[in-house]
Amino acid sequence: MRRRWLSAAIAVVTAGTAGLWLAGGGSASAGTITGTFYRDPDSQVMRWLAANPGDSRAALIRDRIGVQPQSRWFTNPNPATTTSAVQSYVGAANAAGQIPVLVAYAIPNRDCGGASAGGTTNLTEYAAWVRAFAAGLGTRTAVVVLEPDSLALQTCLDGAGVAARDAALANAVSTIKQANPAAKVYLDAGHSAWNSAGEQAGRLVAAGVRNADGFYSNVSNFRTTADEVAYGRNILSAIGASNLHQIVDTSRNGRGPNGSQWCDPAGRGVGAGPTTSTGEASVDAYVWVKLPGEADGCAAGAGQFVPDLAYQLALNGVVPSTPPSSPSASVSPSKSPSASASPSKSPSASPSSSSQTGTGCSVAYRVDNQWNNGFTATVTITNRGPATVSGWTLTFAFAGDQRISNAWNATATQSGTAVTVRDGGWNGTLPVGGTASFGFQASYSGTNASPTAFKVNGTSCS
Repeated sequence: MRRRWLSAAIAVVTAGTAGLWLAGGGSASAGTITGTFYRDPDSQVMRWLAANPGDSRAALIRDRIGVQPQSRWFTNPNPATTTSAVQSYVGAANAAGQIPVLVAYAIPNRDCGGASAGGTTNLTEYAAWVRAFAAGLGTRTAVVVLEPDSLALQTCLDGAGVAARDAALANAVSTIKQANPAAKVYLDAGHSAWNSAGEQAGRLVAAGVRNADGFYSNVSNFRTTADEVAYGRNILSAIGASNLHQIVDTSRNGRGPNGSQWCDPAGRGVGAGPTTSTGEASVDAYVWVKLPGEADGCAAGAGQFVPDLAYQLALNGVVPSTPPSSPSASVSPSKSPSASASPSKSPSASPSSSSQTGTGCSVAYRVDNQWNNGFTATVTITNRGPATVSGWTLTFAFAGDQRISNAWNATATQSGTAVTVRDGGWNGTLPVGGTASFGFQASYSGTNASPTAFKVNGTSCS
């Protein structure tokens, strides 16, 4: 959903708070926030659950994701509608006696033009937008996650641009605090495998963190809670401000990262539920900022809800006991880590596609999104045979120099031009006429020609 660069590989730590599963926030045992977080009834996952009660994935998605308090992202750069949108959300949370978590995401050149590009046109417009946002916050406690990526990702800005953004963020902190002194405002600290703690501390100070309540980390990423808490302590030490605290996004870190993959990686799981009871004096809360099931920009457009992604995260989530009845196998990560380049949201002028049919199967291949050296594709298998298929393996051959880096809804391995894809377990049974789809991200050079020689369980589909 949001662009996240992984600059270094670090050891995965699974001890400590990463192993907790909490159904919701409780009374604070650490930090400076007391209370429970608000569960947004109008989130994309709740709308999908309401529209698809009979879907085989719905119960698990509801029980592991739908029940959890999650944030609301405010991304519309129009200040005329922002105040009322914020007022409506905050008012509903206040009426429920709970704490809203709001993500302010409209700064110019957000995501450095990546999959979540957008925002206001300039910083003057942004200041007006922040005033409109702040005007809707009311007077009670609200958590504001201010501009993900704005400080950790600055590669698209020159020195003057960095200074201007710092000033805009510092002004945003002051504007929000003046409008609602009870608001808790946190600035972007990236995550533990991005910038060093010392570097990130300097960026935070330049952007006015001393006037905020602290910083957040791991938004839209998969680093373990233990890693993020340790990273936060090091940032606090570098800043030298005892009044500041940290919040951590635990929405998708239950299994830690999949190497350096940041864009819809396979095999991840939801982490500890949102809570103010962190047990860490320097950590105000664990929150779900990134909404599980909403794509990063590879499995679908950034922010689009994808039920298969939500189901994988739920199935692989951190839980204290046997999960509810559901398909038993989880999706394994693809063999190769993805590159750190984010695909453009706009597909090439004429993405390729092909469809091949045999006596027992048909395979449809479609390039969904293509940029200068990479692409994403969707493959759909249909069982045309006389009997149900219980477990499938698809093989095919690339026609050029294409290399798969990441797959979802299946496990993909590659040797030379030969690719082998195995079902994810839950989508392995295909009745006659039934279909299964998976997607992948890949790089290419030269011509991105469609693959050939599709076979399902050894049966040719061409």
